[in-house]
Amino acid sequence: MTTVRQRRGGRVTEGAEDQPSEEKNVKSDGKVLSDLTGGKLWNILSITLGGIVAIGLGLLTSFYVATLHENDLWFSNIKEVEREISFRTECGLYYSYYKQMIQAASIQQGLHGLVYDNKTESVRTINILERMNVYQEVFLSILYRILPIQQYLEPVYFYIYTLFGLQAVYVFALYVTSWLLSGTWLSGLLAACWYITNRIDTTRVEFTIPLRENWALPFFAVQIAAITYLLRTHLQPAQERLTLLAVFVATFLFSLTWQFNQFMMLIQALALFILDCFDMLPTAKVTWLYIIQISGLLLVCVLQFFNSMILGSLLISFNASVLIARTIQKNLKKGNLFNRLGKLILHVLLVSSLTLLVNKFIKKSLNLESDEHIFKFLKAKFGFGSTRDFDANLYLCEEAFGLLPLNTFSRLSDTLLFYVYIFSLFPLTVAALIVAFRNLSGSNQIQEKAEEYTITLKPEAAYNLIHTVLFGCLALSTMRMKYLWTSHMCVFASFGLCSTEVWRLILKCVHLYTSQRTQMIKYSIPIITLLYISYKFWPGIMDELSELREFYDPDTVELMNWIKSNTPNTAVFAGSMQLLAGVKLCTGRTLTNHPHYEDKHLRERTKQIYQIYAKRSPEDVYRILQSFGTDYVILEDSICYERRHSRGCRLRDLLDTANGHIMDGLGESEPDLKPSLYPRFCEEIKKNLPSYTLRFIRVFQNKTFHVYKLAKYK
Repeated sequence: MTTVRQRRGGRVTEGAEDQPSEEKNVKSDGKVLSDLTGGKLWNILSITLGGIVAIGLGLLTSFYVATLHENDLWFSNIKEVEREISFRTECGLYYSYYKQMIQAASIQQGLHGLVYDNKTESVRTINILERMNVYQEVFLSILYRILPIQQYLEPVYFYIYTLFGLQAVYVFALYVTSWLLSGTWLSGLLAACWYITNRIDTTRVEFTIPLRENWALPFFAVQIAAITYLLRTHLQPAQERLTLLAVFVATFLFSLTWQFNQFMMLIQALALFILDCFDMLPTAKVTWLYIIQISGLLLVCVLQFFNSMILGSLLISFNASVLIARTIQKNLKKGNLFNRLGKLILHVLLVSSLTLLVNKFIKKSLNLESDEHIFKFLKAKFGFGSTRDFDANLYLCEEAFGLLPLNTFSRLSDTLLFYVYIFSLFPLTVAALIVAFRNLSGSNQIQEKAEEYTITLKPEAAYNLIHTVLFGCLALSTMRMKYLWTSHMCVFASFGLCSTEVWRLILKCVHLYTSQRTQMIKYSIPIITLLYISYKFWPGIMDELSELREFYDPDTVELMNWIKSNTPNTAVFAGSMQLLAGVKLCTGRTLTNHPHYEDKHLRERTKQIYQIYAKRSPEDVYRILQSFGTDYVILEDSICYERRHSRGCRLRDLLDTANGHIMDGLGESEPDLKPSLYPRFCEEIKKNLPSYTLRFIRVFQNKTFHVYKLAKYK
């Protein structure tokens, strides 16, 4: 009994002795619970505030570009014909299909007119939905017709406000991507501010509204944000499935709205391929991204009536080749350093060979030649022999397809963007090289040494690093593509400046690392940068918003009004691609050629039409124009007497070279070129010589344009 009592007493005593400790634990647990609740509440408040800031900045950006557009043109006050003329070159062509759908008697008739179009290219019936990426115009026109807004909003405003609204989506996606990478919405705020203050180099939406890239790039930014989230570790299966769906939808919309989608996604696929080879991304997720790219593009192919250019794209051939090569080389990521390097080299050669073979087989089977001008241009651009090909030289001589001008970097440096970008790029690139070498070697010793660097290169950071490097190379080589790089530059620079991992790596390298110092720098430097940007650029933005200008192009307005009043609706017009897009939009007349250049027959037709600016006889020009059913031809002094380009790059020089004729003006010519037997057509026709007046009757002229009607001559 004593023993029992002692045990009971012992238990009671132990309980009595432990009671204060239990109370202490309860208090401690309560404190932890309180801390956890407070932390969750703070996270919810932070996410809510960050989301509100993101939406607000997106809407402000939309308002900003819309105001700039209005102030630049006085768009609300000018006539309809002036509004339409402001949609220059191919922009006018795309908008004309929106206008055509709006004016159609019914949606069905509008769609029929696009599928069986005989006004865009004379003496040919083409399918606009197959040839061009205009589903966005179709969707928007249907939406305008079914919504009860016709009495309150003109069709043109519904169109341009939609494009300006997409800028809000664009900025929101950039903001979210930067936030996901850095873990703080301060990074997103900085990315959005850089996008706005570097507007000249990040977007051109305010003066090229219907351009395909202005539709596509917001969806591309959403896709990058979704991929960034997808590559995070420890995602729940439901989260992963929803993110894959978001990636697919964004990829599909991006592909549907821009004809150059396949080339942009090919670069993206190369980024995934490089990272997967070095084992820096989860293979399963990379496989899903390859499949999403292929399926998204094939779905667009179906919607575009099995567009042959999509089927013959390098992207489909490359992605299919990667998936095939993987099944052949199953043990690619096993072995020591030299073993893996050998396998990797073999894998790259296998994928490259398969891509070329598959692509050549598809193009041979389907007889595809739609994109051959792009490869001719690339071949000449990168110095693989000179060319006299008219189409390739037409691209080579355009400033937009030249190298990125150096003054771009001075503008980007004014906002500190370029400096911060390089500051972020260097340590992350070094970390990437270390991690790649560690992954290839598989050495424990090297892994221990590289452990501190691993945290700076999470899969999502690795993807965005290689993405910005590859698209940077594209922008440096082709100025027109800089908008793909500069917007992501804002994301990457703000991520680097607000990243705990980047600052930890830098401070450890200089032996100054402490957790408190890292946190202080992570927040203080971005805030100082934001204050600097606001102080320096806010007055300029306000001045820009208060500057008022007005659209003024009386010669083109006079020409369009004359065409509408003095020519039949069935009249066929020939001229430059850029001008004819405006003719179709403003007057609805039939064209011989237009600026959407992704068709071999159209390229050949355009070269023939452009003989009006070459050294050809009136008989030859008349015969060419007649073969395309031409009723009127428009000659432009700005092309005939062009001074914008130097000798060798003027349109008349490109035609002379392609025709084997010596160019005008002082300078050397290739030895096998010969003088033409005839004077330049566009100059000689103005002299009213009998050989010209028999075939061409001048019916309109002003300071810029000369319109000639083709006479009935045998």
